[in-house]
Amino acid sequence: MGAARALAQAGARVFFTATTQEAIYVRRALGDGPQIFVLNGPSDDIDVLVANKLTPVLNSLTQIKAWDARGAAALHIDTGMNRLGIGPEELPHAMSALKDTSLALVMSHLACSSDTKHAFNATQLRRFIDASMLFPRAPLSLAATAGALIGADYHFDLIRPGIGLYGSGALDADNPKLSAAATIEAPILQVRDCEAGETFGYGATFTAPQKMRTATVALGYADGYLRSLSGRGYGVLGGAKRPILGRVSMDLIIIDVTGCAEAQPGAMVEFLGPNAPLGEIAELAGTAPYEILTTFAGTVRKTGVRA
Repeated sequence: MGAARALAQAGARVFFTATTQEAIYVRRALGDGPQIFVLNGPSDDIDVLVANKLTPVLNSLTQIKAWDARGAAALHIDTGMNRLGIGPEELPHAMSALKDTSLALVMSHLACSSDTKHAFNATQLRRFIDASMLFPRAPLSLAATAGALIGADYHFDLIRPGIGLYGSGALDADNPKLSAAATIEAPILQVRDCEAGETFGYGATFTAPQKMRTATVALGYADGYLRSLSGRGYGVLGGAKRPILGRVSMDLIIIDVTGCAEAQPGAMVEFLGPNAPLGEIAELAGTAPYEILTTFAGTVRKTGVRA
């Protein structure tokens, strides 16, 4: 909940979570002041939502009926994502069912905002404007991080920056230079000198082409550092990138520290942060920045690792 507290201290008063349980954690951390929207909406937890003063996002006629005007809610209109939200054909029914509900927000979500020039962005914008006219008194929200970068036409009353808060513009190309907000460091456990021809790690997938100095670091895929970074990723120590040698294993990584005087047991190596940018690490792993962050968030252990 450190991120929620930091955002609140910076002035944020509106928060979004995926699930009710996540929203409860935020509520406990921040108290009664902020408004907290639950994107997945209500299921069998309506009493919990009410008791914790949480605002559900209503994504279907079933959820609208279940909520039954228990308090303020948001309405999600599907403008082409075909994932969650009220479809165009359901809007008249939604209007009728929501007549006694105070709408705190009408929102939608862009499918192709990572490509700012994609034609579907403008299509969804037009659909959202048309649909929102049915709810003229409600605040509007369409853009998350990437959508906000398309331009002011997509901003409306509220934008929903998510990954942008952690240093990624969420674009497929030409990402803006955002300050890193997430850092992962891990300590060196052992340093050793190796001869040419020696191999490293499971599967012996890397062979030393010459004499090398290596460091074994207390970080692995059990901590959320993806195995796909084997032989591709790097750590940063002594102001330089130190390539990963061989496979990332469950708890350990081997890096090349040849010529690095700072490579000593206990020294901290940066694997994500200002010198190991989120977008670059994600590209090396063959995935999206979102997966890098959520994997670390769900699995990183505290012993020796600084997150």
